[in-house]
Amino acid sequence: MQNKKCYSLLIILFFFSLKAFSQEKKNKDFLNVKTPSIEYSVPEAGKILFDEEFVDTSDTENAIYFDPQREPELVSEDTTDIDEGETSIVEVAEQLKMDSIWVTIAEYYSIWDSRTVNPYKRDGSKFSDTLNIHLYDSLGGFNWSMPLTGCHKTSEFGMRHTRWHYGTDLKLEIGDPVVACFDGIVRINQYNAGGYGNYVMIRHYNGLETLYGHLSKSHVSVGQLVKAGELIGDGGNTGRSTGPHLHFEVRYEGNAINPEELYDFPMNTLKSKVFELNPSHFEYLREARKVFYHRVRSGESLGTISKKYRVPVSTICKLNGISTRTTLKVGRKLRIR
Repeated sequence: MQNKKCYSLLIILFFFSLKAFSQEKKNKDFLNVKTPSIEYSVPEAGKILFDEEFVDTSDTENAIYFDPQREPELVSEDTTDIDEGETSIVEVAEQLKMDSIWVTIAEYYSIWDSRTVNPYKRDGSKFSDTLNIHLYDSLGGFNWSMPLTGCHKTSEFGMRHTRWHYGTDLKLEIGDPVVACFDGIVRINQYNAGGYGNYVMIRHYNGLETLYGHLSKSHVSVGQLVKAGELIGDGGNTGRSTGPHLHFEVRYEGNAINPEELYDFPMNTLKSKVFELNPSHFEYLREARKVFYHRVRSGESLGTISKKYRVPVSTICKLNGISTRTTLKVGRKLRIR
C-alpha cells in the first residue's frame, strides 16, 4: 500500500516538471524571435506616385464654411432699440480702407478704451492712403450738426507757444448747450484737471471721433448712443482754460485732424458731405513732434520756466530726469517738449 502511494506521488511530480519545462521552452522561443528585415527606398525626384485624378464631388452651393468671427464687445447688457439711446454692442459690419487694406469697422472699433483719447497706437505720419469718409447719410438715418448754435473761433489748430494745439477753440458762455456732431457712441466721459477739464469723446459710425472739452457739465455716459444734434453737455471753463470756450477736436485712428478741414465755422456748416482723408492731413505731425529745449539763465527756476512755456513742472522734471529739488545751473539745457 505504501509503495502504491509513492508511485502515485512520483507520477504527479513528473507531470508538473514536464509542464514547467514546456512553459520555459515556450518563453525562450518568444524572446528569441527576430523581427523581419525591411527594405526602404526613396522615390526618384519628379516620379509620379499617384496618377489618379481627384474629382471634387462636394456640394459647394450648400456647403457650410468655417468662418470664425470675433464676438462683439458688450458695452452694456441693455437690449433696447438703437434709437432709444442705449446699446448692446459696439461693432458693425461695414468696411473701411486703411492704408490700402480693407478691414471691417469691427476691427477698428474692437479697441474700446473709456479712459485714453488715443488707444489705437497708429502713427498718422505713416498714413499712405486716400480715404473717402461719408460724413453723414440722411436717407440712411445718419445726420450731422455743428457742435454749437453759433461757432466763433477763438483759437485755431496748430502750434501755440511750444505746445501743439490739437483742436479748434469756439467761443461760448458757461451753460451754453454743446451737441453731438454726428451719430455715434460715447467712448469717454471724464475729468482731466491738467488739460480738457470735463470732456466727452464720441466714436462715430463714419469712422471719425470728436472730442468736446472744458464742459461745465456732461449729460451723457460711456456706452450711450447719441444722435447728431443731441445735447451732450454744457459749455464751461474747466481744466486748463483761461476763459469759457469749447475745445473741439476731430480724430481718425487717434490722430487729430484740423477741424477746419471739415467745417466752415464762420458759415456754420460742413464743407462737404464726403471728406477725403489723405496723408497731407497728418503732415503737421513732423512739426508737432519737434523737441524744444531751454537754456537756463541766471535767476530762473523750474516754476518760472514752467510759466514761460506753459508746461507743467512735473512734465519738465519727467523729460529731464530731475526732481523739483534739483538745483538748476546756469547754462544747463532743459527739454521742454
